[in-house]
Amino acid sequence: MKTRVLVTGAGALLGQGVIRAIRSSGMPIEIIAVDPSPLSAGLYWADRAHLVPMADSPEYLPRLREILAADRPQVVMVGTDPELQKLAQDRPELEETFDLSVLVSSPEVVRITNDKYRTFEWLKAAGFEYPDTVLADGAQELVERAGFPLIVKPRVGSRSVGVIRVHDQEELARALRKTRDAVVQEVAGPDDREYTAGVVCFDGVCRASIVMKRELRDGNTYRAFIETSEDLDRQVRELGDALGPHGPANFQFRVDEENRVRVFEINGRFSGTTPLRALAGFNEVQMCIDWLVDRVPVVQPEIQNRVFLRHWSETVISPQDLID
Repeated sequence: MKTRVLVTGAGALLGQGVIRAIRSSGMPIEIIAVDPSPLSAGLYWADRAHLVPMADSPEYLPRLREILAADRPQVVMVGTDPELQKLAQDRPELEETFDLSVLVSSPEVVRITNDKYRTFEWLKAAGFEYPDTVLADGAQELVERAGFPLIVKPRVGSRSVGVIRVHDQEELARALRKTRDAVVQEVAGPDDREYTAGVVCFDGVCRASIVMKRELRDGNTYRAFIETSEDLDRQVRELGDALGPHGPANFQFRVDEENRVRVFEINGRFSGTTPLRALAGFNEVQMCIDWLVDRVPVVQPEIQNRVFLRHWSETVISPQDLID
C-alpha cells in the first residue's frame, strides 16, 4: 500500500525539490501536490494535484482542509516559506482532525528562522558564532565597528532575494531606502568559503547531517560540492541540537579567516539543495517520511562524494491538461 504525501508549493524550488527527493527514493508513495497557480511545474509531477489560494488568503486553510479530508494524506510537507508559520500554528489541530503528520517545526522555531534579526539574537544567546547584525537604525554603529563592505537584506525573506552588498555610505543609504524592514550585516567570511548544511532532528536530537560547499547564482545554489569535514559536521549537529526543529533545518554559513563557522541564515525547513543531497545518499525527505509514518529510526547515512552542476529543464504539457 502506498503512503500518501501532500507537498505544498509545487511551483517553488523548495516544493519541487521535495517532490524530486521523493521520486528519487523509489519509495511507494502517492504524491498529492498543491499550489496557487495551474502553471506550476510540480503539479504535473504528482499523482494528484489541486489548486489552493495563496498562503495569506483567508481561504487558504479552508481549501487545504477540504483537500486533506478528500485525499487523506498521511504526511504534509511544506514547500514555501509563507506557509510555515500558518501550518506551525495549526499543526496540532490538523494532525488530530485528519490523523496525519504535518512536517513543520514549532511556531517558536519558525519565528526564529523566518526572521534574520531573531536568527542573529538566537545565535548570540545560544553561544554560536555570527556576523554582527543590526536593524536599519543601527547601521552607522555597525559601520564604525566593522567598516565596509556590509550586507543589507530584508529582515524576512528567502533565497537571497533583495540581498545587497554595499561598499560605502552612498550605497548603504541607497540600499536602506530600497529595502523595507532591513537588517544590516557584517560579511560573514570570504565568498569562496560559503556552505549550506542540513540536519534532520526529532525529539530535540540531531540524528543526521550533511555539509556542502556551494556557489550561488541569483540567490540559489547552482554548484555544490560535498564537504567531508568532521569539525564542520560536529558544529552543524550542535546547531541542530540547540535549535530543536521538528524534522529538517538548513544552516547557511561562511568560514572566516580565523576558521570560525559564522551562521548568517537558518531555514527551519528543507533546503533548495534537498534534491542534490538525496543524489549523494542523504535523502532527508525519505528519512522524515519513514520516521513519521513507521517510526523508522533516522540513522546517519554514508554520504557519497559528488559534484553538482545545476541546469534548467522543462516540463511540457498540453493546454487542455492544465489544472483548473
